[in-house]
Amino acid sequence: MRRAASALALVVVMGGVAACAEPTDEAPDAEPTTEQTQKDRKKKKGDPRDGDPGDPGADASSLANMAEDLANENRGTIEPRLEPVQGADVSWPQCPKGMGIPEKQSKGLPMPVDEAEFVVLGLTNGPGFTPNPCLADQVAWVEDRELMASAYAVASYPDAATLEKYSWDGPYSGDTKKGQLRNVGYQQARFNLDTMVDAGLQTPVVWIDVEPVPFFEWSGDPAANAAVVEGAARAYTDAGYGIGIYSTPYLWETVVGSYRLGVAEWRAAGETSREEALNRCGQDWSIQGGAPVMGQWVEGNRDHNITCPDIALDLGKWFHQY
Repeated sequence: MRRAASALALVVVMGGVAACAEPTDEAPDAEPTTEQTQKDRKKKKGDPRDGDPGDPGADASSLANMAEDLANENRGTIEPRLEPVQGADVSWPQCPKGMGIPEKQSKGLPMPVDEAEFVVLGLTNGPGFTPNPCLADQVAWVEDRELMASAYAVASYPDAATLEKYSWDGPYSGDTKKGQLRNVGYQQARFNLDTMVDAGLQTPVVWIDVEPVPFFEWSGDPAANAAVVEGAARAYTDAGYGIGIYSTPYLWETVVGSYRLGVAEWRAAGETSREEALNRCGQDWSIQGGAPVMGQWVEGNRDHNITCPDIALDLGKWFHQY
């Protein structure tokens, strides 16, 4: 979710957001993930390579209810805290320099500070269908430090070839443009889940990053853009994961207009402070009608995060403990 400094400055002026660092299914287990436990976890969580796409009749409200139910399955798996917990997010910009697609070459940016107790790991190298090129190494970094972890993935609009390829590949009818776009979003998410499973990343929730993607622009039709997001949300819940949205009110509206999912929110505050990130937990910063879970701020060339009030009482709902 982290973009170049010039792009970051632009969005701070326009809407007050920072680009993210590109932004548990089981009881805590500090043991390394073996091949067999990896297979067991895939089966339990609904490995996207084996899963059933499910009933295509889901709408935004049912997706929100399903996401809440899935996230609740992990409640109580991590010891509760009384105070907000600080964490971080990383993705392709933190990979060694020169990795990734030409438009999104990794920067070798620093990993989280020692105070971070959780890390949200990015699955994409910018747009959909491009994997974070060093995700497995970042998962190992988190596991070695026995931190908590979650996942996020950038959603993006397809080019013509991608739309044609996936227009009928999913649970939606390809008879309409919106149905085709929902299927593209669905397949984007399944691609991300394959990336996540292959890297050994465990999480109860996948955060969907909805913001402008430089070099891979959204369309000028918010309803069409919303169809991609809806399809992605559906794929994550079909595979057994809770979902949330990373954005700001301004950027969300810019991309998808008045579309509302009503799921959990991870709210960006830009190059500000921990205090301002906590302030984003307030009602005035609602993105799409969901409950606030984290605030994010940028400082010292790193993305920092803080849990919103009372979230630390139920960390297992949002993170896997390594």
